[in-house]
Amino acid sequence: LNGAGLRKRAFFQVYVIGLYLPEKKASAADAIAGPGPKRVAMHMLRDVNAADFGGALNDGMKDNHSEAEMKALEPRIKQLLEAMSAMKEAKKGMRITLDWAPAAGTQLTVDGKPSGAPVPGEDFYRALLKIWLGEHPVQDDLKKALLGEKQ
Repeated sequence: LNGAGLRKRAFFQVYVIGLYLPEKKASAADAIAGPGPKRVAMHMLRDVNAADFGGALNDGMKDNHSEAEMKALEPRIKQLLEAMSAMKEAKKGMRITLDWAPAAGTQLTVDGKPSGAPVPGEDFYRALLKIWLGEHPVQDDLKKALLGEKQ
């Protein structure tokens, strides 16, 4: 476990998130670029419509990538969003993981069961990590928590 924190939106607590890396990394750049398997694990604290959840992930990627980069990622973003839409709703108590396995790709797992086919490309997983660790993270204190900084 590299770090963990609480995702808040307005005054709502949305999910608890943990970042798992092969070895501890204190900088966002090292966490994003480091080799080996990685995991982002979320435990939902409230019900969120799957379309809203996927839309928030897409927005987080847009905030950290150029238009050209987003265009290159578009087919794989669509693949992930389709897998997310299959769950209909991210319900309170649900465990959602985004795993990077170098030989397989990015696998979405919901309550321990794979959802959709793995999404290829390490660049895609790095783009996902930038949602929380990029120049414009969804929440500054959450970025610090995932990098193991004491709050």
